[in-house]
Amino acid sequence: GFFGAAKADLTVFFGFHPWLYLFLIPAIAMRLWAEERKTGTLELLLTLPVPVWASVLGKFLAAWAFAGVALALTFPMWITVSYLGWPDHGVIFAGYIGSWLMAGAYLAIGSAVSSLTNNQVIAFVITVVTCFLFTIAGHALVLDFFRGWAPLWLVNTVSGFSFLTHFDGLLKGVVDLRSVVFFLSLIALGLYLNIIILDQKRA
Repeated sequence: GFFGAAKADLTVFFGFHPWLYLFLIPAIAMRLWAEERKTGTLELLLTLPVPVWASVLGKFLAAWAFAGVALALTFPMWITVSYLGWPDHGVIFAGYIGSWLMAGAYLAIGSAVSSLTNNQVIAFVITVVTCFLFTIAGHALVLDFFRGWAPLWLVNTVSGFSFLTHFDGLLKGVVDLRSVVFFLSLIALGLYLNIIILDQKRA
């Protein structure tokens, strides 16, 4: 990482996160509701005098906090680069915020998918594929493919739906409101779909 790059920053470290989360977060999310459906405890949960949205939000926040703790455990790397040189702490902080928001977006998608099935493996695979599409949309190879025949507005639209596009901006230390809104909107959409799916199950 920063040793090979001969500079004190965590760009290489954060650059792995979209691909690491592609498997780590679905592994966390797949049990959120699929396990409840498989064991039959979902029916019991839905009969409790607790709003569906509260159950969905509670499970999501607990899982997101877990992901946040795992991310926070990498803090010694920040200390290390600070010892080795003079990194831009604002850029590193923005990287951590962006990584946590991106993890939340992956998790919200995974939570919604998990509520659709009682099979954890199926939930994992569908979440990985969905998140992969959101990630790869901003990759240079994909964008170059579209640039070969598509109008610029379509290329920009595809890029705008990518985790990579918005995360890369945050990695540069630019906390763009559009990127923050993008991740928060995906989280809100995932949780909304999760609630609708469970409401239909309750009905």
